[in-house]
Amino acid sequence: MSDMAAGRRARGGGGSARRAERTAVSFETARFIERNIPNFEVLNEEALQIIEHNAETVLEEIGVNFVENPGALELWRAAGADVRGERVHIPRGLARKLVATAPRSFTQHARNPERNVEIGGRNLVLAPVYGPPFVRDLDGGRRYATIADFRNFVRLGYMSKWLHHSGGTVCEPTDVPVNKRHLDMLLAHMTLSDKPYMGSVTEPSRAADSVEMSKILFGADFVDQNTVMTSLININSPMTFDGIMMGALEVYAKANQAAIISPFIVGGAMAPVTVAGTLTQVLAECLAGVAYSQLVRPGAPVIMGAFVTSIDMNSGAPTFGTPEAAHITYGAGQLARRLGLPYRSGGAFTGSKLPDAQAAYETSNSLNMALLSGVNFMLHACGWLEGGLVSDFEKFVMDADQLGTLHHLARGISMDENGQAMDAIREVGPGGHYLGCAHTQANFKSAFWRTDLLDYKPFETWDEEGARDTRTLAQARVKKMLADYQAPAMDEGVAEALNEYVAKKKASMPDAFM
Repeated sequence: MSDMAAGRRARGGGGSARRAERTAVSFETARFIERNIPNFEVLNEEALQIIEHNAETVLEEIGVNFVENPGALELWRAAGADVRGERVHIPRGLARKLVATAPRSFTQHARNPERNVEIGGRNLVLAPVYGPPFVRDLDGGRRYATIADFRNFVRLGYMSKWLHHSGGTVCEPTDVPVNKRHLDMLLAHMTLSDKPYMGSVTEPSRAADSVEMSKILFGADFVDQNTVMTSLININSPMTFDGIMMGALEVYAKANQAAIISPFIVGGAMAPVTVAGTLTQVLAECLAGVAYSQLVRPGAPVIMGAFVTSIDMNSGAPTFGTPEAAHITYGAGQLARRLGLPYRSGGAFTGSKLPDAQAAYETSNSLNMALLSGVNFMLHACGWLEGGLVSDFEKFVMDADQLGTLHHLARGISMDENGQAMDAIREVGPGGHYLGCAHTQANFKSAFWRTDLLDYKPFETWDEEGARDTRTLAQARVKKMLADYQAPAMDEGVAEALNEYVAKKKASMPDAFM
């Protein structure tokens, strides 16, 4: 940050930010989920030990590729690995030893401290869809995403009660040059929301821009000492770590910023068709990736990821909400916990082309599976459509509404005096009803989860109001939320410094669309 920008920050906008805060519309955001229910486990001790042994065998005998990254090869060689060309053979036990320095949990700070999240332990943090090049809504249909679409998704995410995180590439804005769009996306997350956000990973210099912009937003000293970003580092399954993603990982690890080390697996294409075989590959890849982050900087925050789906053997298309994906997600959660790592998986997954019955079935299966598998960070929690090719506006708010059920399921069953409700049972007695009793009157506002979207009205009322289906209701909710949106208050000096950084970086290079 330039001295001029720092000076503007020091003296700029404190009073104006406070004035804006007093007049801004406040949107309630639920605290990240703290589970009070057990994790669902599908693997017994013998199965876990077999998979762990096989994964170590893969690392030692088969090895993993670190391509176009001589610096990574040198780090591995110095750590004791057998490096042959770009293939790294990791001796049994070495990766696990390196992984031990990664923290079991960490805080990701938001610019609004009330929206900080704790990633790890019994917690679950929900973040929106990530990566689609297309968007869809009832008005415009399926189309390439623009930066205007991106900003609207950030606004919806900010205003969605059950979302804890602003996410990253909620859609890919194709109307902005490839080498510059990360700047506009980060600026949107930083200014249009005050929830935590993700950094860019598409090129190491863009990860560096993410760190520099975060230093403007939070202050350089704060970023040096705290985690303010979580970013997605995909492994090119099977067992290949490319220089671009690893370069971004290196930037974030050196800056003490968090990374999700996540295989991208379609079973039967990038991994074996069996659950145990896929889990073996997932564990081997995650061990290698997390271990490498710790070679770069011991203690760097990292999340073990598992993005796994199966494949339709007739069409070759990925399938979602399937029992095989559930088994893998449950099993990977067990393996992550045994390593002492936070776990990323799950999402509002569907292969459907529309937010229809297929989408609802597959999404519900995927969301509930993720809750029960012990996921700590759930990317794609709302808005995912068409196998991840589309960010859908109506589905975004439909999914975001349903995330409230995860919060309530995770609470478990209260067994305190109020939960036991013996006073209510005594008061009502045989043959009575509970509608007017004291216990109901004291608890009715918070006893049941309430949708902000779905229609529970009598048929006659529903019919008179236009017999609207869920997608139509969601369309109306999207429009209302965007109409009601007000940006969270922000220091004027910080906003000016961020805009100046983006403008200067864009002016420093020609547009590139490849």
